[in-house]
Amino acid sequence: MDEALVEQLARLNERDIRTRNRLLGEGRLYGQYDQELRDIHTENAHALDEIVAIHGWPTITKAGIEGTRLAWLVAQHAICTPDLQRKFYRLLSEAAGKGDAPERQVALLADRIRFNEGRPQIYGTVLDWNEQGEFTCELEDPETVDERRGAVGLPPFEQARAEQEQEVRSEGGQPPEDYEAHKNGVDAWAKSTGWR
Repeated sequence: MDEALVEQLARLNERDIRTRNRLLGEGRLYGQYDQELRDIHTENAHALDEIVAIHGWPTITKAGIEGTRLAWLVAQHAICTPDLQRKFYRLLSEAAGKGDAPERQVALLADRIRFNEGRPQIYGTVLDWNEQGEFTCELEDPETVDERRGAVGLPPFEQARAEQEQEVRSEGGQPPEDYEAHKNGVDAWAKSTGWR
């Protein structure tokens, strides 16, 4: 296992977490996607791309389970760089297909990409407020979502949805006062970054 690679990935994530926690403390985490966090997510995505160019995807064999988790976290937050997030998804999927990365990570990243593209999710892992003020998501084939989730080690959808909503609310997140403005903002961001 490449300890230096794991340390490099850990530094990227530590910067992300520090910034997120500070923005949360300042009341800037929810509502708008803060520019400071956007910049870190973008910089980290490019840094991961450089790592991948040298080492390939940080698999369990190369970086241990913690290293592959850290790489996945950077990929999961690479939402300002659609081409890179899709590239990371392909590489992660290949590694998981060989048993060298967790299928759960593939599922979560697949849903993140679908959410950004404005498409229904497969596993239901990226949640947002809907027009009725519910914290949920649009699912592809909702009747069998718990089967798909179970196959990759995720808990039942409703259980996870309720837990995530409780966490978001405890941090100050709440339904937008103007849903149309919120939806239009999300759509505008997705178009400006090349997702749609």
